Amino acid sequence: MAAKRFFDDDHEDQPNHKRIKSRPSFASVIREVVMVNFFENFCSALEPMLRKVVSEEVENGLKRRRMSSKLRSPSMRMIHHQLVGPSSHTLQLSFAKSLSLPIFTGTKIVDADFNPLQIILVGAGKLPTSLPYPIKVEIVVLDGDFPNNNDEWTTEKFAKNVVRERSGKRPLLTGDLNLTVRDGAAYVGEVEFTDNSSWIRSRKFRLGARVVHGTNGEGVLIREAVSEPFVVKDHRGELYKKHHPPALEDEVWRLVKIGKGGAFHQKLSSHGVHTVQDFLKLFNVDSSKLKRIIGVGMSEKMWEATLKHAKSCVMGTRVYICHGHDYTLTFNPICQLIKADLSGQIFYEHDFKRMQTAYIESLVKDAYAKWNSLEVSDGLVYHTPLLTQGDKVVEGHSQQIVASESSCYSVTMHNNNNNNNNNNNNEADYSDEWGLNSNWD
Repeated sequence: MAAKRFFDDDHEDQPNHKRIKSRPSFASVIREVVMVNFFENFCSALEPMLRKVVSEEVENGLKRRRMSSKLRSPSMRMIHHQLVGPSSHTLQLSFAKSLSLPIFTGTKIVDADFNPLQIILVGAGKLPTSLPYPIKVEIVVLDGDFPNNNDEWTTEKFAKNVVRERSGKRPLLTGDLNLTVRDGAAYVGEVEFTDNSSWIRSRKFRLGARVVHGTNGEGVLIREAVSEPFVVKDHRGELYKKHHPPALEDEVWRLVKIGKGGAFHQKLSSHGVHTVQDFLKLFNVDSSKLKRIIGVGMSEKMWEATLKHAKSCVMGTRVYICHGHDYTLTFNPICQLIKADLSGQIFYEHDFKRMQTAYIESLVKDAYAKWNSLEVSDGLVYHTPLLTQGDKVVEGHSQQIVASESSCYSVTMHNNNNNNNNNNNNEADYSDEWGLNSNWD
């Protein structure tokens, strides 16, 4: 029994011994209390600071969102723009180059180099720049009188000067009017006018480019682009415009100072002068007759302008060959003699001055009279002699000749005395007006 009690006592004392070992010490309790107290004090001190930082960030985020939302509204954007003023812009859209003029309805609008229009983004000093994100841009038509001051305008004024189509008409501007500017640049696609500009007070339009509302995610103010003013003419007006340079096949009214269906045009047509080529042929054969046909209504200044324009045409390399009993004559397209084969001997224009000019003149007139029956050769080389010092002849040069620069024989000459003096001095005159004065009708 004693042993059992001893065993039981020993068994009962064991849990008490364990409980004594698991109890924390006084020092550990104190440390725990101090740590809890410190943490509570730290959190109490940190909480206001955290609340303030979070509150400020949330408030700033809400302000930015509200501002972005307001700027998506056209009316609010205009109000904001008025308040901050145009000077706050740091970025602006701009047309990279001026437009190609004149502009006709139904014709694609291109730049001065006949390339598609390009919109670029510029910053301070008009230097090209870019944004890290794309922006949507729309092309609009503006009144030609806007802006009064080319350097300053507001978005509200810009919007007020956008020109819409006339009542009952198609949209004034059609085509690819919306584009995306990436990396600071974008090209405009097919854009054309459907109506002329004569019906507005200024009689001129401008092209404008502005950021589409709601597509500028960061809310950065970007000023609009405005082109130079220009007139838009009806497409039928393009049918009457002059060609620079004219083509030989162009109707004669394509020359400056000769209007289609006008008095000069009718007089020339009645005498068989229908094209620029006809005009130049008659001028080289008998300029006095050509002037008589046109009449005194054309002043000397107008005549010089018309003739200069006609001579600017490019003649190409086509030649006309006239065969006779003992001769073969080769002409350029405006009846200037460039080569003659007379009884087997070859002559070029520099040789004609030492020949009987009356005989050459008669051959040229004969060829002119039967021009439509002459042999025509395409792509042949002009064997136009090029004179160097000492009248040395270098032959066989292929060249595309401009009428005003060719040095070929023509019948017309305005001053016989000058020609005789030149012959006496052995100085060849290679003007395209060299020849004899003729008064034949």
